[in-house]
Amino acid sequence: QVQLVESGGGLVQAGGSLRLACTASGSGFRINAMGWYRQAPGKQRELVARITSGGTTNYADDVKGRFTISSDTAKNTVFLQMSSLKPEDTAVYYCNVETRKLIDSRWFPVTSWGQGTQVTVSS
Repeated sequence: QVQLVESGGGLVQAGGSLRLACTASGSGFRINAMGWYRQAPGKQRELVARITSGGTTNYADDVKGRFTISSDTAKNTVFLQMSSLKPEDTAVYYCNVETRKLIDSRWFPVTSWGQGTQVTVSS
């Protein structure tokens, strides 16, 4: 089982910045990718940004140029630096980790989710 611990959410004024962090812990797994999703009230959960173990990144169109995802592979930690925040960025942000786990000499994919952290941007 992979455990995820998130931190860094909060309340910020429009135009401000926040940094989210998520650390994965456990044993017997290898990380394929880490990312952040968000879910606003009444809306579906959507991808914000994702980074693979090789460093390839992708972003939702509405956060490109404002958000930056990075990772510390040695610490199994992913960061999301959010700048120029807008009220429409208000949502619960969830850490997502795609891993593979070795069971009986075979690798199985395992996806894990964090508990979510609230980000509120006031106008």
